[in-house]
Amino acid sequence: MQPLDVDNTPLHDPIADTRHWLEKAVIGLNLCPFAKAVYVKQQVRMVLSDATTPEALLEQLMEELVLLRDTPAEVLDTTLIVHPQVLEDFLDYNDFLDNADMAVEQLDLHGILQVASFHPGYQFAGAAPDDVSNYTNRSPWPTLHLLREDSVERAVAAYPDPDVIVDRNIATLDALGVEGWRRLLES
Repeated sequence: MQPLDVDNTPLHDPIADTRHWLEKAVIGLNLCPFAKAVYVKQQVRMVLSDATTPEALLEQLMEELVLLRDTPAEVLDTTLIVHPQVLEDFLDYNDFLDNADMAVEQLDLHGILQVASFHPGYQFAGAAPDDVSNYTNRSPWPTLHLLREDSVERAVAAYPDPDVIVDRNIATLDALGVEGWRRLLES
């Protein structure tokens, strides 16, 4: 049973919501064929950010980049920073990604770590807001995904045909539809 606040409306747990999305959509639909291995080995760190400003989030991002850099991949391979209190607007979030890239550069981590992006309002350039293809990058909460470049390269090299992943994901979501997506995440 979901906890309720004082007026009996459901309280949300952004980490639980993100874990559910990861298990049901990302892994369950095989949107990222590389996610399951690190998830089952418990090499995914999920951080709930209390940042309320882009500046505070940037500082936390830099701390998490350093932690990921300094931790062996066998212990920690990837990090999800869930930040429900800042960058709720997708355009603001999208603009912030330039700052995330600059943080990677500033820490001299280009080619070592990268930041991927997920957001509840994610919209690919040229796609309509309700285009189901956007859901490949739609998460329940704004989320920055920190990845190791060498882990990505190894996973892609081991995958039979990585170029088909995007097309397969769009076909999966086309078949599922927006309502099917919603039902999946409500289950």
